[in-house]
Amino acid sequence: MQKRTLPWLSAFLVLAVTLSACGTAAPDESTVPQNEAGASSELSGTISVSGAFALYPMMTVWAEEFSNIHPDVFFDVQGGGAGKGMTDTIAGAVDIGMISRTIKDEETAQGIFWVSVTKDAVFPIVSTENPVAAQILEKGISQEIFNKIYITGEITTWGQVVGDPAITDEIHVFTRSDAAGAAEQWAKFAGGAAQEDLKGIGVNGEPSILDTVIKDPLGIGYGNLNSIFDLSGGNLVPGIIIPPIDIDKNGKADEIEIYTVKEDAFGAVANGTYPSPPARFENLATLGKPEGLTLAFIEWILTDGQQYLESAGYVPLTPEQQAESLSKLK
Repeated sequence: MQKRTLPWLSAFLVLAVTLSACGTAAPDESTVPQNEAGASSELSGTISVSGAFALYPMMTVWAEEFSNIHPDVFFDVQGGGAGKGMTDTIAGAVDIGMISRTIKDEETAQGIFWVSVTKDAVFPIVSTENPVAAQILEKGISQEIFNKIYITGEITTWGQVVGDPAITDEIHVFTRSDAAGAAEQWAKFAGGAAQEDLKGIGVNGEPSILDTVIKDPLGIGYGNLNSIFDLSGGNLVPGIIIPPIDIDKNGKADEIEIYTVKEDAFGAVANGTYPSPPARFENLATLGKPEGLTLAFIEWILTDGQQYLESAGYVPLTPEQQAESLSKLK
C-alpha cells in the first residue's frame, strides 16, 4: 500500500480544525485573506483519503496543489483499492473515499454521497513477449473472446484467441484479488455483472497485476490508463502491449482501435470511441453530503483542479458533467 502523509498541524491548529469540522461552511474564496505569497490562509485542517489505485496518483497531485494554495491544509492519502475506500468511508475512518466504479444502492442506503470528478478507462494488457503478440496486434481481440477468456472460461489457449489451433500455449488469466473498480468495469465489459464473475488468478493491487503480466509471456490482465502508460514520455510501460479491442467486429485491428501512446488512448476515452465499460467515471464518496474543509476541497477539484488532469493521464469532465457534479454539492 502506498501512503503519502503531509506534515501535521501544530496543536493549536488541530484544535481549530476540530471546531471547524463540526459544520463550518466553506469560505467564499473571494473573501479569504491572502498571505504575502498570495496563498489563501483561512482554510486549515487535515483531510484523510483512501481508496482506488486508479485515482490515487491524481489525488496526490490535487492534495499538493491545494496545499500550495492553502498552506494550513494537510492530507493523509492512501491507496488500497475502491473496496477499501468505500469501507473506510462508511466506517467514518476517512473523510473521502476514492471509488473507481458505480456507487451501489446499498452504499447510498448507508449514507454514502458521491460526485464524479474525472473519467478514465481500464485496458487489457499482455506481455510484449507473448508468442502471438504480432497476430494480436493485427487482428485485435473481440469482446466475445474476452467473454470466453474471463467469464465462461471456454477459451484457454492463445491459439484459440488468434484462430490457429496449432498454437497450444495456455493462457494465464490474471485478475484483481482485492475489491477494485477496475475489476468491476472489466467484468461488465466482458459480459459479467460483478468482479466476482471474473475467472483467473487473483493478484492484489494495480501495480502487482501490471508487474505480473510483464513477467509472464502467457499472461493476460488489465490496468488503468494512468498506470499502463509512462506519463512523462507518453509511451506504454516497457514490457506490455494493449491488445486492440475489435470494436467493430471486422476481424482486424483498425487504426482507431490501436493504442501505443497515451494521447491515442486518452483521445479515445474522451471522445467516446473507447467503449464504456471499460471506460468509467472516477468518483469521490463521503459519508453524508460534505461540509466545511472537505466540501471546499471537492469544489476546488471540480473547478480549478480540473486543469491538472490531462498531464496526469486523466480525462477532465465536460462542462455539463462538471456542472452536474457541482450542483449535487449545493
